[in-house]
Amino acid sequence: MATELQDYAAGGGRPLRLETLVGLRWLAIAGQLVGVLFVDFGLGFPLPLVECLSLIAFSVAVNLWLLFRVGPATRGSARTSTIQLAYDCLQLGGLLALTGGLENPFSLLLLAPVSVSATTLPQRSTLILAGLAIVIASLLSIFHLSLPWNPDERIVFDRVYIIGIWVSLLCGTVFIAAYTNRVAHESRQLADALAATELQLSRREQLASLDGLAAAAAHELGTPLSTIALAAKEMRTDLPEGPLREDIELIISQTARCRDILVKLRNLGADGGDPFALVTLSELVAEVATPHQQGDKTITISKSTAAGPDPVLRRNVGLLYGLGNLIENAVHYARTDVQVECAWDKASVSVTITDDGPGFPLEMMTRLGDPYVSTRSSATEGGGLGLGLFIAKTLLERSGARLAFENAASSGKARVRVVWDRRRIDEA
Repeated sequence: MATELQDYAAGGGRPLRLETLVGLRWLAIAGQLVGVLFVDFGLGFPLPLVECLSLIAFSVAVNLWLLFRVGPATRGSARTSTIQLAYDCLQLGGLLALTGGLENPFSLLLLAPVSVSATTLPQRSTLILAGLAIVIASLLSIFHLSLPWNPDERIVFDRVYIIGIWVSLLCGTVFIAAYTNRVAHESRQLADALAATELQLSRREQLASLDGLAAAAAHELGTPLSTIALAAKEMRTDLPEGPLREDIELIISQTARCRDILVKLRNLGADGGDPFALVTLSELVAEVATPHQQGDKTITISKSTAAGPDPVLRRNVGLLYGLGNLIENAVHYARTDVQVECAWDKASVSVTITDDGPGFPLEMMTRLGDPYVSTRSSATEGGGLGLGLFIAKTLLERSGARLAFENAASSGKARVRVVWDRRRIDEA
């Protein structure tokens, strides 16, 4: 999964099934065949029928070869998909050259392969196909046969009109290649990042539920263990001194040891492992900050005392992971100190995390929290995919929080402010 995420982050798309491309080509073949036959036999307009049918038949042969040689369920690489879509552009360009070039209203279909690539393939493939479509359109504006028309009528298109069609195709191709590909790419990134978030949360929920499983196991094992201890004690009273009695004493001592272990397992939830236990804000912050304390860097936690006692929150996995990730990032980039300030009043509850590091780069400020955006210099320091901050932001927002990113000073000092509505906290 990590490798696929890296490919998507680098601008990769999802592999297309061969069946999809073949199906689109069958649809194009059917439309081309109907159009050519209708113009020639239905309207009676003369056109190079043999050449047109030869190009259509070649596409049929290509489809059949792919189906029988490769298989419809195969997911080809971006390169093979690009080659197939490039062939579709060239085949359509050949038909248009035989039937009027850009004067043919079906020249708009040159945008179809570019559209397919923009929504599914990497940006490089889309740029290649867009360039090919522009070259084909440019050649069709100069080199083409006459548009099939009524032999008794003479139709002439002004050169300015042809240039207008060429410009419209050029603009459409650039728009699809740039905007549509970007939107589709961001949509794929968001879907993949959300899937990674759900996976991370699921794993942590499974870990958090181990204490419940341990307590249930301890409860189930308690009865048979008590039965073993009782039977061993009764056997001990009937046995004289000797090796067998010593074995019974060993059994009794080991059952007592097992009972102590089960008591510990039952108490796991009472030791703070219960993810649904209530906890004050300052205790929660201290809990998530303690694992990230380092010898050369200090984490200072302060809290407001003027607005009454600590607000009480319900501990959950998303809250623990989200705040923990923000504090971990602050410790990683801090020079010596990380300040965590807890504040509350009647309207809101907030946690502000400030480090004395280089701060957030200004050019990234508006994109912080987006998937696959690495904060500060993590990309050059061997950082990950930029999913950590996105996951933390998503999980905290699910708890009702609002996040704000800023630099506390012109020299840096990154600051992240997490704010909850007080009424929502109290209701929870």
